[in-house]
Amino acid sequence: MFFLAASLLPGQEGHPAPSPPPPGGKSFKCVDRPIPQLEDVTIKSGISFKHTSDPAKKYIVESMSGGVILFDYDRDGWLDIYFTNAPSVEMAIKGQKSRGALYRNNHDGTFTDVTDKAGIGAPCFAMGGAVGDIDNDGWPDLYVTCLGGNVLYHNNGDGTFTDVTSKAGVADGRWSTGAAFGDYDGDGFVDLMVTNYVDFHLNDLPGFGKSPNCKYRGLDVQCGPRGLKGAGDALFHNNKDGTFTDVSKSAGVDDPNGYYGLGVLWADFNNTGRPDIYVANDSTPKFLYKNEGNGKFKDIGLESGTAVSEDGSEQASMGIGIGDYLHAGRPSLFVTNFENENDLLYRNDGNWNFTEVSYSAGVALPSLPWVKWGTAFVDFDNDGWLDLIAVSGQVYPQVDTLPSGGGYRQPKLLQMNQKDGTFCDASDQAGSALKEKRVSRGLAVGDLFNDGNMDVVISDLDGSPMVLKNHGVPGHHWVSFELAGSKSNRLALNARIKIVAGGMTQTDEIHSGGSYLSQSDLRVHFGLGTARKIDKVEVRWPSGSIETFSDLAGDQFYSVLEGHGIVSAERVRPMPKRP
Repeated sequence: MFFLAASLLPGQEGHPAPSPPPPGGKSFKCVDRPIPQLEDVTIKSGISFKHTSDPAKKYIVESMSGGVILFDYDRDGWLDIYFTNAPSVEMAIKGQKSRGALYRNNHDGTFTDVTDKAGIGAPCFAMGGAVGDIDNDGWPDLYVTCLGGNVLYHNNGDGTFTDVTSKAGVADGRWSTGAAFGDYDGDGFVDLMVTNYVDFHLNDLPGFGKSPNCKYRGLDVQCGPRGLKGAGDALFHNNKDGTFTDVSKSAGVDDPNGYYGLGVLWADFNNTGRPDIYVANDSTPKFLYKNEGNGKFKDIGLESGTAVSEDGSEQASMGIGIGDYLHAGRPSLFVTNFENENDLLYRNDGNWNFTEVSYSAGVALPSLPWVKWGTAFVDFDNDGWLDLIAVSGQVYPQVDTLPSGGGYRQPKLLQMNQKDGTFCDASDQAGSALKEKRVSRGLAVGDLFNDGNMDVVISDLDGSPMVLKNHGVPGHHWVSFELAGSKSNRLALNARIKIVAGGMTQTDEIHSGGSYLSQSDLRVHFGLGTARKIDKVEVRWPSGSIETFSDLAGDQFYSVLEGHGIVSAERVRPMPKRP
Protein backbone atom coordinates (compact mmCIF):
# COMPACT_ATOMS: atom_id res chain seq x y z
CA MET A 1 0.00 0.00 0.00
CA PHE A 2 0.92 3.65 -0.40
CA PHE A 3 3.20 5.40 2.04
CA LEU A 4 4.22 9.05 2.40
CA ALA A 5 7.74 9.45 1.10
CA ALA A 6 10.27 11.71 2.75
CA SER A 7 10.53 13.84 -0.38
CA LEU A 8 7.63 14.47 -2.74
CA LEU A 9 7.52 15.46 -6.35
CA PRO A 10 6.25 19.01 -6.87
CA GLY A 11 2.46 19.13 -6.81
CA GLN A 12 2.19 15.41 -6.05
CA GLU A 13 1.18 15.20 -2.41
CA GLY A 14 1.77 11.71 -1.11
CA HIS A 15 3.33 10.35 -4.30
CA PRO A 16 6.47 8.38 -3.44
CA ALA A 17 9.37 9.56 -5.58
CA PRO A 18 10.80 6.63 -7.52
CA SER A 19 14.39 5.70 -6.76
CA PRO A 20 16.72 5.01 -9.68
CA PRO A 21 17.89 1.42 -10.00
CA PRO A 22 21.18 0.79 -8.25
CA PRO A 23 24.29 0.15 -10.35
CA GLY A 24 24.22 -3.36 -11.74
CA GLY A 25 20.42 -3.56 -11.84
CA LYS A 26 19.35 -6.08 -14.46
CA SER A 27 16.21 -7.13 -16.28
CA PHE A 28 16.24 -10.32 -18.31
CA LYS A 29 13.79 -11.42 -20.97
CA CYS A 30 13.36 -15.16 -21.39
CA VAL A 31 14.96 -16.49 -24.58
CA ASP A 32 15.69 -19.93 -25.97
CA ARG A 33 13.54 -21.83 -23.49
CA PRO A 34 10.00 -23.21 -23.51
CA ILE A 35 7.51 -21.10 -21.55
CA PRO A 36 4.48 -22.89 -20.08
CA GLN A 37 1.18 -21.45 -21.26
CA LEU A 38 -1.38 -20.34 -18.65
CA GLU A 39 -4.90 -20.48 -20.08
CA ASP A 40 -7.87 -18.68 -18.56
CA VAL A 41 -10.44 -21.45 -18.04
CA THR A 42 -12.68 -19.61 -15.56
CA ILE A 43 -15.83 -19.68 -17.67
CA LYS A 44 -15.13 -23.20 -18.93
CA SER A 45 -14.75 -24.38 -15.33
CA GLY A 46 -18.22 -23.14 -14.37
CA ILE A 47 -17.04 -20.51 -11.87
CA SER A 48 -19.32 -17.48 -11.92
CA PHE A 49 -18.32 -15.75 -8.67
CA LYS A 50 -17.92 -11.97 -8.72
CA HIS A 51 -16.31 -9.83 -6.05
CA THR A 52 -18.41 -6.85 -4.99
CA SER A 53 -17.22 -3.49 -3.71
CA ASP A 54 -17.78 0.20 -4.30
CA PRO A 55 -16.09 1.08 -7.62
CA ALA A 56 -14.96 4.48 -6.31
CA LYS A 57 -12.92 2.93 -3.45
CA LYS A 58 -13.35 5.98 -1.22
CA TYR A 59 -12.30 4.02 1.86
CA ILE A 60 -9.17 1.92 2.25
CA VAL A 61 -11.11 -1.11 3.47
CA GLU A 62 -12.80 -1.32 0.06
CA SER A 63 -9.42 -1.79 -1.66
CA MET A 64 -7.96 -4.57 0.44
CA SER A 65 -10.19 -7.67 0.15
CA GLY A 66 -9.98 -10.52 -2.34
CA GLY A 67 -8.61 -13.70 -0.79
CA VAL A 68 -8.62 -17.11 -2.46
CA ILE A 69 -8.33 -20.40 -0.57
CA LEU A 70 -7.38 -23.71 -2.20
CA PHE A 71 -8.11 -26.72 -0.02
CA ASP A 72 -9.54 -30.20 -0.33
CA TYR A 73 -12.44 -29.63 2.06
CA ASP A 74 -14.19 -32.94 1.29
CA ARG A 75 -11.01 -35.10 1.24
CA ASP A 76 -11.67 -36.60 -2.17
CA GLY A 77 -8.16 -35.86 -3.40
CA TRP A 78 -9.10 -32.86 -5.58
CA LEU A 79 -8.59 -29.19 -4.73
CA ASP A 80 -11.65 -27.04 -4.09
CA ILE A 81 -11.78 -23.23 -4.16
CA TYR A 82 -13.15 -20.66 -1.72
CA PHE A 83 -13.37 -16.97 -2.61
CA THR A 84 -13.83 -14.30 0.06
CA ASN A 85 -16.03 -11.30 -0.59
CA ALA A 86 -16.61 -7.89 0.95
CA PRO A 87 -19.39 -5.33 0.75
CA SER A 88 -18.97 -1.63 0.17
CA VAL A 89 -18.81 0.58 3.26
CA GLU A 90 -22.29 1.85 2.43
CA MET A 91 -23.64 -1.71 2.34
CA ALA A 92 -21.90 -2.61 5.60
CA ILE A 93 -23.36 0.39 7.40
CA LYS A 94 -26.79 -0.86 6.37
CA GLY A 95 -25.97 -4.31 7.75
CA GLN A 96 -25.63 -5.94 4.34
CA LYS A 97 -23.05 -8.64 3.57
CA SER A 98 -21.50 -9.89 0.36
CA ARG A 99 -21.55 -13.58 -0.52
CA GLY A 100 -18.33 -15.53 -0.74
CA ALA A 101 -18.33 -18.80 -2.67
CA LEU A 102 -17.11 -22.37 -2.20
CA TYR A 103 -16.65 -24.36 -5.39
CA ARG A 104 -16.35 -28.15 -5.28
CA ASN A 105 -14.04 -29.78 -7.78
CA ASN A 106 -15.97 -32.16 -10.07
CA HIS A 107 -12.82 -34.02 -11.20
CA ASP A 108 -13.53 -33.18 -14.86
CA GLY A 109 -12.24 -29.62 -15.16
CA THR A 110 -15.42 -28.06 -13.79
CA PHE A 111 -16.55 -26.85 -10.38
CA THR A 112 -19.94 -26.68 -8.64
CA ASP A 113 -21.02 -23.92 -6.26
CA VAL A 114 -21.74 -25.66 -2.93
CA THR A 115 -21.69 -22.56 -0.74
CA ASP A 116 -25.23 -22.83 0.55
CA LYS A 117 -24.88 -26.44 1.62
CA ALA A 118 -21.51 -25.70 3.25
CA GLY A 119 -22.93 -22.75 5.17
CA ILE A 120 -19.98 -20.41 4.67
CA GLY A 121 -21.47 -17.89 2.25
CA ALA A 122 -21.49 -14.65 4.23
CA PRO A 123 -19.26 -14.85 7.29
CA CYS A 124 -18.39 -11.15 7.60
CA PHE A 125 -16.78 -8.16 5.88
CA ALA A 126 -14.23 -10.68 4.58
CA MET A 127 -10.61 -10.15 3.63
CA GLY A 128 -8.78 -13.50 3.33
CA GLY A 129 -8.13 -16.67 5.26
CA ALA A 130 -6.09 -19.77 5.98
CA VAL A 131 -6.54 -23.51 6.46
CA GLY A 132 -5.66 -25.68 9.45
CA ASP A 133 -7.02 -28.78 11.17
CA ILE A 134 -7.64 -27.35 14.64
CA ASP A 135 -8.68 -30.63 16.31
CA ASN A 136 -6.72 -33.17 14.25
CA ASP A 137 -9.86 -34.95 13.07
CA GLY A 138 -8.55 -35.23 9.52
CA TRP A 139 -10.82 -32.56 8.05
CA PRO A 140 -9.33 -29.14 7.13
CA ASP A 141 -10.96 -26.20 8.86
CA LEU A 142 -11.30 -22.67 7.46
CA TYR A 143 -10.44 -19.39 9.16
CA VAL A 144 -11.71 -16.21 7.51
CA THR A 145 -10.22 -12.80 8.35
CA CYS A 146 -12.57 -9.85 8.48
CA LEU A 147 -13.17 -6.26 9.45
CA GLY A 148 -14.71 -6.28 12.92
CA GLY A 149 -14.45 -9.96 13.84
CA ASN A 150 -13.01 -13.08 12.20
CA VAL A 151 -14.78 -16.41 11.71
CA LEU A 152 -13.53 -19.96 12.34
CA TYR A 153 -15.44 -22.66 10.49
CA HIS A 154 -15.06 -26.23 11.73
CA ASN A 155 -15.28 -28.81 8.95
CA ASN A 156 -17.95 -31.37 9.89
CA GLY A 157 -16.76 -33.93 7.35
CA ASP A 158 -20.08 -34.10 5.55
CA GLY A 159 -19.79 -31.13 3.23
CA THR A 160 -20.90 -28.64 5.89
CA PHE A 161 -19.11 -26.32 8.28
CA THR A 162 -20.03 -25.00 11.74
CA ASP A 163 -19.12 -21.54 13.00
CA VAL A 164 -17.14 -22.22 16.20
CA THR A 165 -15.62 -18.76 16.58
CA SER A 166 -17.25 -17.93 19.87
CA LYS A 167 -16.22 -21.16 21.57
CA ALA A 168 -12.72 -21.04 20.09
CA GLY A 169 -12.13 -17.43 21.11
CA VAL A 170 -10.41 -16.37 17.89
CA ALA A 171 -12.64 -13.56 16.63
CA ASP A 172 -9.99 -10.91 17.39
CA GLY A 173 -12.42 -8.10 16.51
CA ARG A 174 -10.08 -5.69 14.78
CA TRP A 175 -9.44 -5.35 11.03
CA SER A 176 -7.65 -8.62 10.34
CA THR A 177 -5.97 -9.36 7.03
CA GLY A 178 -3.41 -12.19 6.95
CA ALA A 179 -3.66 -15.47 8.87
CA ALA A 180 -1.60 -18.65 9.11
CA PHE A 181 -1.69 -21.84 11.19
CA GLY A 182 1.47 -23.40 12.62
CA ASP A 183 2.41 -25.51 15.65
CA TYR A 184 5.00 -23.26 17.27
CA ASP A 185 5.39 -25.26 20.51
CA GLY A 186 5.41 -28.75 19.00
CA ASP A 187 2.46 -30.09 20.98
CA GLY A 188 0.80 -31.57 17.91
CA PHE A 189 -1.96 -28.95 17.65
CA VAL A 190 -1.86 -25.96 15.31
CA ASP A 191 -1.78 -22.43 16.66
CA LEU A 192 -2.95 -19.35 14.77
CA MET A 193 -1.14 -16.12 13.86
CA VAL A 194 -3.28 -13.19 12.68
CA THR A 195 -2.10 -9.86 11.31
CA ASN A 196 -4.18 -6.73 11.67
CA TYR A 197 -4.04 -3.67 9.46
CA VAL A 198 -5.38 -0.28 10.61
CA ASP A 199 -7.76 0.82 13.33
CA PHE A 200 -10.76 1.36 11.05
CA HIS A 201 -14.36 1.80 12.20
CA LEU A 202 -17.51 2.16 10.14
CA ASN A 203 -18.86 4.74 12.60
CA ASP A 204 -15.76 6.93 12.34
CA LEU A 205 -14.82 7.08 8.67
CA PRO A 206 -11.80 9.08 7.46
CA GLY A 207 -12.77 11.81 5.00
CA PHE A 208 -12.02 11.12 1.35
CA GLY A 209 -9.18 13.40 0.21
CA LYS A 210 -9.40 15.51 3.37
CA SER A 211 -5.78 15.44 4.56
CA PRO A 212 -2.24 15.19 3.09
CA ASN A 213 -2.34 11.43 3.61
CA CYS A 214 -5.40 11.26 1.38
CA LYS A 215 -3.71 12.64 -1.75
CA TYR A 216 -1.93 10.87 -4.56
CA ARG A 217 -0.21 12.75 -7.37
CA GLY A 218 -2.51 15.69 -6.78
CA LEU A 219 -5.69 13.60 -6.69
CA ASP A 220 -8.14 13.19 -3.83
CA VAL A 221 -8.03 9.52 -2.81
CA GLN A 222 -8.87 7.22 0.09
CA CYS A 223 -7.03 7.83 3.36
CA GLY A 224 -4.38 5.49 4.76
CA PRO A 225 -2.62 3.61 5.90
CA ARG A 226 -0.35 6.50 6.85
CA GLY A 227 -2.27 8.87 9.06
CA LEU A 228 -4.33 6.04 10.53
CA LYS A 229 -3.49 4.11 13.69
CA GLY A 230 -2.16 0.58 13.34
CA ALA A 231 -4.13 -2.28 14.85
CA GLY A 232 -1.57 -4.72 16.33
CA ASP A 233 -1.37 -8.50 15.76
CA ALA A 234 -2.53 -11.67 17.53
CA LEU A 235 -1.17 -15.14 18.27
CA PHE A 236 -3.72 -17.70 19.47
CA HIS A 237 -2.42 -20.82 21.23
CA ASN A 238 -4.41 -24.01 20.68
CA ASN A 239 -5.61 -25.45 24.01
CA LYS A 240 -6.36 -28.87 22.42
CA ASP A 241 -10.01 -28.70 23.44
CA GLY A 242 -11.48 -26.56 20.67
CA THR A 243 -10.48 -23.32 22.38
CA PHE A 244 -7.56 -20.95 21.92
CA THR A 245 -5.80 -18.48 24.23
CA ASP A 246 -4.44 -15.14 23.04
CA VAL A 247 -0.73 -15.26 23.93
CA SER A 248 0.37 -12.41 21.67
CA LYS A 249 1.92 -10.23 24.33
CA SER A 250 3.66 -12.94 26.35
CA ALA A 251 5.03 -14.49 23.14
CA GLY A 252 6.33 -11.12 21.94
CA VAL A 253 4.38 -10.90 18.66
CA ASP A 254 1.61 -8.43 19.54
CA ASP A 255 3.13 -5.55 17.52
CA PRO A 256 2.83 -2.88 20.25
CA ASN A 257 3.87 -0.10 17.85
CA GLY A 258 0.92 -0.79 15.58
CA TYR A 259 2.54 -1.54 12.24
CA TYR A 260 0.24 -2.19 9.29
CA GLY A 261 0.19 -6.00 9.04
CA LEU A 262 -0.78 -7.80 5.82
CA GLY A 263 0.87 -11.04 4.65
CA VAL A 264 1.98 -13.67 7.19
CA LEU A 265 3.38 -17.20 7.19
CA TRP A 266 5.14 -19.74 9.37
CA ALA A 267 8.44 -21.25 8.18
CA ASP A 268 11.54 -22.86 9.65
CA PHE A 269 14.11 -20.39 8.33
CA ASN A 270 17.24 -21.84 9.97
CA ASN A 271 16.57 -25.60 10.13
CA THR A 272 15.97 -25.58 13.88
CA GLY A 273 12.89 -27.80 13.67
CA ARG A 274 10.76 -24.95 15.01
CA PRO A 275 8.55 -22.72 12.81
CA ASP A 276 9.29 -19.01 12.83
CA ILE A 277 6.91 -16.23 11.74
CA TYR A 278 7.35 -13.69 8.94
CA VAL A 279 5.01 -10.69 8.60
CA ALA A 280 4.81 -8.27 5.67
CA ASN A 281 3.96 -4.85 7.08
CA ASP A 282 2.70 -2.03 4.88
CA SER A 283 4.84 1.14 4.96
CA THR A 284 6.64 -0.05 8.10
CA PRO A 285 9.46 -2.56 8.75
CA LYS A 286 8.63 -6.23 8.28
CA PHE A 287 8.89 -8.72 11.15
CA LEU A 288 10.94 -11.90 11.26
CA TYR A 289 10.02 -13.54 14.55
CA LYS A 290 12.63 -16.12 15.56
CA ASN A 291 11.06 -19.00 17.49
CA GLU A 292 13.20 -19.31 20.62
CA GLY A 293 11.64 -22.62 21.62
CA ASN A 294 10.25 -21.51 24.97
CA GLY A 295 6.92 -20.09 23.84
CA LYS A 296 8.55 -16.78 23.00
CA PHE A 297 9.66 -15.09 19.81
CA LYS A 298 12.26 -12.42 19.08
CA ASP A 299 11.93 -10.00 16.18
CA ILE A 300 15.19 -10.19 14.21
CA GLY A 301 13.88 -8.50 11.07
CA LEU A 302 16.44 -5.70 11.01
CA GLU A 303 19.49 -7.75 11.96
CA SER A 304 18.52 -10.56 9.58
CA GLY A 305 18.16 -8.16 6.66
CA THR A 306 14.48 -8.91 6.00
CA ALA A 307 12.79 -5.85 7.54
CA VAL A 308 13.60 -3.24 4.90
CA SER A 309 15.12 -2.94 1.45
CA GLU A 310 18.83 -3.07 0.68
CA ASP A 311 19.09 0.72 1.00
CA GLY A 312 17.25 0.71 4.33
CA SER A 313 13.87 1.91 3.04
CA GLU A 314 10.54 0.89 4.56
CA GLN A 315 8.33 -0.34 1.76
CA ALA A 316 4.64 -0.93 1.24
CA SER A 317 4.77 -4.70 1.55
CA MET A 318 1.70 -6.84 0.85
CA GLY A 319 2.33 -10.41 -0.26
CA ILE A 320 4.89 -13.09 0.67
CA GLY A 321 6.34 -15.92 -1.38
CA ILE A 322 8.66 -18.52 0.13
CA GLY A 323 10.86 -21.15 -1.48
CA ASP A 324 14.31 -22.65 -1.88
CA TYR A 325 14.90 -21.23 -5.35
CA LEU A 326 18.67 -21.91 -5.18
CA HIS A 327 18.59 -25.53 -3.90
CA ALA A 328 20.46 -24.33 -0.82
CA GLY A 329 18.36 -26.27 1.67
CA ARG A 330 17.05 -23.00 3.13
CA PRO A 331 13.87 -21.07 2.27
CA SER A 332 14.28 -17.61 0.80
CA LEU A 333 11.64 -14.86 0.80
CA PHE A 334 9.92 -12.80 -1.91
CA VAL A 335 7.85 -9.74 -0.92
CA THR A 336 5.57 -7.68 -3.16
CA ASN A 337 5.37 -3.88 -2.92
CA PHE A 338 3.71 -0.71 -4.25
CA GLU A 339 4.48 0.95 -7.59
CA ASN A 340 7.90 2.58 -7.90
CA GLU A 341 8.98 0.12 -5.21
CA ASN A 342 10.57 -3.02 -6.55
CA ASP A 343 9.58 -6.43 -5.25
CA LEU A 344 12.11 -7.79 -2.79
CA LEU A 345 14.00 -11.07 -3.07
CA TYR A 346 15.69 -11.96 0.21
CA ARG A 347 18.24 -14.74 -0.30
CA ASN A 348 18.63 -16.92 2.78
CA ASP A 349 22.37 -17.25 3.44
CA GLY A 350 21.95 -19.30 6.61
CA ASN A 351 22.52 -18.51 10.28
CA TRP A 352 19.63 -16.00 10.25
CA ASN A 353 21.30 -13.84 7.59
CA PHE A 354 19.56 -12.74 4.40
CA THR A 355 20.80 -10.67 1.46
CA GLU A 356 18.46 -8.60 -0.68
CA VAL A 357 19.31 -9.59 -4.26
CA SER A 358 16.29 -8.19 -6.12
CA TYR A 359 18.18 -6.23 -8.76
CA SER A 360 21.02 -8.66 -9.37
CA ALA A 361 18.49 -11.51 -9.65
CA GLY A 362 16.50 -9.61 -12.28
CA VAL A 363 13.17 -9.48 -10.40
CA ALA A 364 13.24 -5.79 -9.46
CA LEU A 365 12.96 -3.81 -12.69
CA PRO A 366 9.94 -5.62 -14.19
CA SER A 367 7.98 -4.97 -10.98
CA LEU A 368 8.54 -1.21 -10.66
CA PRO A 369 5.54 0.12 -12.65
CA TRP A 370 2.94 -1.93 -10.79
CA VAL A 371 1.21 -2.29 -7.39
CA LYS A 372 1.86 -5.94 -6.52
CA TRP A 373 -0.15 -8.24 -4.19
CA GLY A 374 -0.51 -12.03 -4.20
CA THR A 375 2.60 -14.02 -5.08
CA ALA A 376 4.19 -17.47 -4.95
CA PHE A 377 7.29 -19.45 -5.72
CA VAL A 378 6.17 -22.35 -7.91
CA ASP A 379 7.77 -24.61 -10.53
CA PHE A 380 5.59 -23.94 -13.56
CA ASP A 381 7.67 -25.84 -16.11
CA ASN A 382 8.59 -28.79 -13.86
CA ASP A 383 12.30 -28.31 -14.48
CA GLY A 384 13.09 -28.62 -10.77
CA TRP A 385 13.67 -24.89 -10.21
CA LEU A 386 11.14 -22.56 -8.57
CA ASP A 387 9.72 -19.73 -10.65
CA LEU A 388 7.89 -16.60 -9.43
CA ILE A 389 4.43 -15.21 -10.12
CA ALA A 390 2.79 -12.06 -8.79
CA VAL A 391 -0.42 -10.17 -9.52
CA SER A 392 -1.01 -6.43 -9.50
CA GLY A 393 -3.66 -3.72 -9.42
CA GLN A 394 -3.83 -0.16 -8.13
CA VAL A 395 -5.73 0.91 -5.01
CA TYR A 396 -6.90 4.24 -6.41
CA PRO A 397 -9.39 4.10 -9.33
CA GLN A 398 -8.81 7.84 -9.68
CA VAL A 399 -5.38 7.23 -11.29
CA ASP A 400 -7.07 6.54 -14.62
CA THR A 401 -7.51 10.32 -14.96
CA LEU A 402 -3.72 10.83 -14.92
CA PRO A 403 -1.80 11.15 -18.19
CA SER A 404 0.89 8.72 -17.05
CA GLY A 405 1.43 5.79 -14.72
CA GLY A 406 0.42 2.17 -14.55
CA GLY A 407 -3.34 2.77 -14.45
CA TYR A 408 -5.90 1.15 -12.15
CA ARG A 409 -6.04 -2.22 -13.91
CA GLN A 410 -2.68 -3.90 -14.29
CA PRO A 411 -1.11 -7.11 -15.70
CA LYS A 412 0.54 -10.08 -13.95
CA LEU A 413 4.24 -10.88 -13.59
CA LEU A 414 5.81 -14.26 -14.40
CA GLN A 415 9.53 -14.74 -13.89
CA MET A 416 11.25 -18.00 -14.74
CA ASN A 417 14.20 -19.39 -12.80
CA GLN A 418 17.40 -19.48 -14.87
CA LYS A 419 19.15 -21.91 -12.48
CA ASP A 420 21.95 -19.45 -11.70
CA GLY A 421 20.35 -17.21 -9.11
CA THR A 422 18.61 -15.04 -11.70
CA PHE A 423 15.13 -14.95 -13.21
CA CYS A 424 13.96 -13.98 -16.69
CA ASP A 425 10.74 -12.09 -17.37
CA ALA A 426 8.17 -14.23 -19.21
CA SER A 427 5.13 -12.09 -18.38
CA ASP A 428 4.27 -11.51 -22.04
CA GLN A 429 5.22 -15.00 -23.23
CA ALA A 430 2.91 -17.26 -21.22
CA GLY A 431 -0.36 -16.45 -22.96
CA SER A 432 -2.86 -13.61 -23.13
CA ALA A 433 -4.30 -14.17 -19.64
CA LEU A 434 -1.28 -12.73 -17.85
CA LYS A 435 -1.31 -9.65 -20.05
CA GLU A 436 -4.98 -8.93 -19.40
CA LYS A 437 -5.23 -5.94 -17.07
CA ARG A 438 -7.23 -6.52 -13.89
CA VAL A 439 -7.44 -5.22 -10.31
CA SER A 440 -5.99 -8.33 -8.73
CA ARG A 441 -5.38 -9.13 -5.06
CA GLY A 442 -5.25 -12.74 -3.83
CA LEU A 443 -3.31 -15.50 -5.56
CA ALA A 444 -3.02 -19.20 -4.77
CA VAL A 445 -1.29 -22.04 -6.63
CA GLY A 446 -2.08 -25.74 -6.76
CA ASP A 447 -2.64 -28.68 -9.06
CA LEU A 448 -6.36 -28.17 -9.66
CA PHE A 449 -6.67 -30.82 -12.35
CA ASN A 450 -4.32 -33.47 -10.88
CA ASP A 451 -2.28 -33.57 -14.06
CA GLY A 452 1.10 -32.76 -12.50
CA ASN A 453 1.11 -29.09 -13.52
CA MET A 454 0.70 -26.30 -10.98
CA ASP A 455 -2.22 -24.00 -11.78
CA VAL A 456 -3.11 -20.51 -10.54
CA VAL A 457 -6.27 -18.98 -9.08
CA ILE A 458 -6.48 -15.19 -8.79
CA SER A 459 -9.13 -13.13 -7.04
CA ASP A 460 -9.90 -9.69 -8.47
CA LEU A 461 -11.80 -6.74 -7.10
CA ASP A 462 -14.82 -5.47 -9.02
CA GLY A 463 -15.42 -8.60 -11.01
CA SER A 464 -14.66 -12.23 -11.75
CA PRO A 465 -11.65 -14.26 -10.62
CA MET A 466 -9.25 -16.02 -12.97
CA VAL A 467 -8.55 -19.74 -13.02
CA LEU A 468 -5.38 -20.26 -15.04
CA LYS A 469 -4.70 -23.80 -16.25
CA ASN A 470 -1.01 -24.54 -16.68
CA HIS A 471 -0.31 -26.57 -19.82
CA GLY A 472 3.23 -27.29 -18.67
CA VAL A 473 6.25 -28.29 -20.74
CA PRO A 474 6.32 -31.66 -22.55
CA GLY A 475 8.95 -34.14 -21.40
CA HIS A 476 9.21 -32.83 -17.84
CA HIS A 477 8.22 -35.01 -14.91
CA TRP A 478 6.99 -34.31 -11.39
CA VAL A 479 6.07 -35.74 -8.01
CA SER A 480 3.62 -34.63 -5.33
CA PHE A 481 3.43 -35.48 -1.63
CA GLU A 482 0.53 -35.17 0.77
CA LEU A 483 1.49 -35.63 4.39
CA ALA A 484 -0.63 -36.47 7.43
CA GLY A 485 0.68 -36.31 10.98
CA SER A 486 -0.01 -38.75 13.81
CA LYS A 487 2.23 -37.35 16.54
CA SER A 488 2.52 -34.14 14.53
CA ASN A 489 -0.41 -31.88 13.64
CA ARG A 490 -2.74 -33.69 11.24
CA LEU A 491 -2.05 -31.50 8.18
CA ALA A 492 1.70 -31.77 8.88
CA LEU A 493 2.07 -28.01 8.64
CA ASN A 494 5.76 -27.04 8.53
CA ALA A 495 6.90 -30.58 7.84
CA ARG A 496 9.92 -30.47 5.56
CA ILE A 497 10.50 -32.69 2.52
CA LYS A 498 13.85 -33.13 0.77
CA ILE A 499 14.15 -35.10 -2.44
CA VAL A 500 17.10 -36.17 -4.59
CA ALA A 501 16.30 -36.76 -8.26
CA GLY A 502 18.13 -36.22 -11.53
CA GLY A 503 21.24 -35.06 -9.72
CA MET A 504 19.31 -32.28 -7.94
CA THR A 505 18.41 -31.91 -4.29
CA GLN A 506 15.22 -29.96 -3.62
CA THR A 507 13.66 -28.93 -0.32
CA ASP A 508 10.22 -27.60 0.51
CA GLU A 509 7.92 -27.17 3.49
CA ILE A 510 4.15 -27.28 4.02
CA HIS A 511 2.81 -23.79 4.67
CA SER A 512 -0.47 -22.36 5.86
CA GLY A 513 -1.11 -18.77 4.75
CA GLY A 514 1.36 -16.71 2.72
CA SER A 515 0.80 -14.86 -0.56
CA TYR A 516 -1.79 -12.10 0.04
CA LEU A 517 -4.92 -13.13 1.98
CA SER A 518 -4.67 -16.58 0.38
CA GLN A 519 -3.95 -20.27 0.85
CA SER A 520 -2.18 -22.49 -1.67
CA ASP A 521 -2.24 -26.27 -2.12
CA LEU A 522 -0.98 -28.08 1.00
CA ARG A 523 0.43 -30.86 -1.14
CA VAL A 524 4.14 -30.41 -1.83
CA HIS A 525 4.96 -30.42 -5.54
CA PHE A 526 8.38 -30.92 -7.12
CA GLY A 527 9.33 -30.70 -10.77
CA LEU A 528 11.81 -33.39 -11.80
CA GLY A 529 12.98 -32.16 -15.19
CA THR A 530 13.73 -35.18 -17.36
CA ALA A 531 14.20 -37.52 -14.38
CA ARG A 532 11.61 -40.27 -14.15
CA LYS A 533 12.29 -41.40 -10.60
CA ILE A 534 13.25 -40.03 -7.21
CA ASP A 535 16.40 -41.53 -5.71
CA LYS A 536 15.69 -40.50 -2.13
CA VAL A 537 13.03 -38.71 -0.10
CA GLU A 538 13.48 -37.46 3.45
CA VAL A 539 10.54 -36.22 5.51
CA ARG A 540 11.22 -34.29 8.69
CA TRP A 541 8.01 -34.20 10.68
CA PRO A 542 7.12 -31.37 13.10
CA SER A 543 7.39 -33.93 15.92
CA GLY A 544 11.10 -34.22 15.10
CA SER A 545 10.95 -37.74 13.65
CA ILE A 546 12.54 -38.39 10.25
CA GLU A 547 11.46 -40.92 7.63
CA THR A 548 13.25 -41.75 4.40
CA PHE A 549 12.17 -43.50 1.21
CA SER A 550 14.11 -44.61 -1.86
CA ASP A 551 13.56 -45.31 -5.56
CA LEU A 552 10.12 -43.79 -6.05
CA ALA A 553 8.55 -43.46 -9.48
CA GLY A 554 7.86 -39.98 -10.78
CA ASP A 555 4.55 -38.59 -12.06
CA GLN A 556 2.72 -39.81 -8.96
CA PHE A 557 0.83 -38.45 -5.96
CA TYR A 558 2.18 -40.00 -2.77
CA SER A 559 0.29 -40.00 0.53
CA VAL A 560 2.54 -40.32 3.57
CA LEU A 561 1.26 -41.03 7.07
CA GLU A 562 3.64 -40.28 9.94
CA GLY A 563 5.04 -43.51 11.35
CA HIS A 564 3.40 -45.60 8.63
CA GLY A 565 5.34 -44.52 5.56
CA ILE A 566 3.80 -44.24 2.10
CA VAL A 567 0.20 -45.40 2.27
CA SER A 568 -0.71 -44.77 -1.36
CA ALA A 569 1.09 -44.08 -4.62
CA GLU A 570 -1.43 -43.32 -7.31
CA ARG A 571 -2.52 -40.56 -9.61
CA VAL A 572 -4.70 -39.33 -6.77
CA ARG A 573 -6.24 -40.77 -3.64
CA PRO A 574 -7.77 -39.27 -0.48
CA MET A 575 -5.70 -39.44 2.68
CA PRO A 576 -6.78 -42.25 5.03
CA LYS A 577 -8.37 -41.42 8.35
CA ARG A 578 -6.17 -40.81 11.36
CA PRO A 579 -5.30 -44.07 13.18
